[in-house]
Amino acid sequence: MIDDLDLGFDEQERGEKGRHRRGFVNRRNGTSGGRKSGGGLGKTIFALFMALVLLGGIGGGAFYGFDRIRNHFITPDFDGPGSGEALVDVKQGDTATDIGNSLYDAGVVKSTKAFVEAADDNALSKNIQVGRYKVKKEMRATDALALLLDPKSRVVNGVTIPEGMITLAIYDLLAKETKIPVAEFKAAAKDPVKLGVPEFWFNRKDGKKGPRSLEGFLFPATYELPPKATAPQILSLMVDKFLDVTGGMKFVETVEADRGISPYEALITASIAQAESVNHEDMPKVARVIYNRVYTDRYHCKCLEIDSAINYWLRLQGKNPKDSDILKQSELNDPRNPYRTHGADGLTITPISNPGEDALKGAMSPPNGTWVYFMTIDKKGTMGYGTTDADFRELQRKMCTNGVLSGENCR
Repeated sequence: MIDDLDLGFDEQERGEKGRHRRGFVNRRNGTSGGRKSGGGLGKTIFALFMALVLLGGIGGGAFYGFDRIRNHFITPDFDGPGSGEALVDVKQGDTATDIGNSLYDAGVVKSTKAFVEAADDNALSKNIQVGRYKVKKEMRATDALALLLDPKSRVVNGVTIPEGMITLAIYDLLAKETKIPVAEFKAAAKDPVKLGVPEFWFNRKDGKKGPRSLEGFLFPATYELPPKATAPQILSLMVDKFLDVTGGMKFVETVEADRGISPYEALITASIAQAESVNHEDMPKVARVIYNRVYTDRYHCKCLEIDSAINYWLRLQGKNPKDSDILKQSELNDPRNPYRTHGADGLTITPISNPGEDALKGAMSPPNGTWVYFMTIDKKGTMGYGTTDADFRELQRKMCTNGVLSGENCR
């Protein structure tokens, strides 16, 4: 068919960029769309013949005109496999035309149109992933497409954020990987809303006041960092991942409907469960203990009385965390510590780690139970749970027997 081609010569004189938005790879639903150009060979020959008649022959300038018209029917494409090197970025939401334009701009393909047609003819083109690719200059469009479909061509600049890391440790890790100063990450983190955290996430139903911290919103995962990304861009990428994960599990809706608390309180709970649990299977039960202590009358106070919050405060001050059996009573009850949970009711004022998916699910949908104690009873990280004072003493005995606890607590 030739009715969808622009027969003006201006575009030919600009280098046959061929920015026709016919074919596309839908990056959202993975389908290929758009109609193919062409028509039968006979129609093409007939069209070329008519062009010759109109130009009055094939001599001199008429041949030049013929060559220009021919290019509208024969898609400009390089003949060879290419040489040298070029880097091309495929962005989220890019169509085949967008990718073709990027390839053309980098000198990889002879025309965008050639790449679009190659993508239309290859059902696998829908599998092109977002990222940066190392390709060659002056390639056949089909060869360029093959490289974009080859994982080995992808330039990976990834960094893995482990579960349970606190923001300060994440900034240190990112600084080492990117050479961006830690100070720039700290500066960007001062405004979590600007980084993409919706304001409603900081609403609480328990009446507690605290700073708007980025803690809890930097989702632990492996990230492919864009080239020359800034500190705000990298942190925003991690916040986006957090929102994608919590959105996919309907965290906000489930917490509000089933728990009767704010999503932020559940996030704080998830961060504590992440910090306190060695094994993932314990995170839901730990979340249940936290809820039982803070939101019911099963415990002797509506307080947490956990050491992980104390250690979080120590780390924020640049100090090393301490084992439970060497923490002093003066440290546990220090009124200057905004994160103290001994002698202070309710949850902590912010999350104390960046929880992973299992911790979030555990806080969103914990199992039923009356436990108000959880204790790590051996060096493998096995967790024990209890409801009564007798349960507590038995768990403590196991800790002492297994060498997890020592000192006065074991006398």
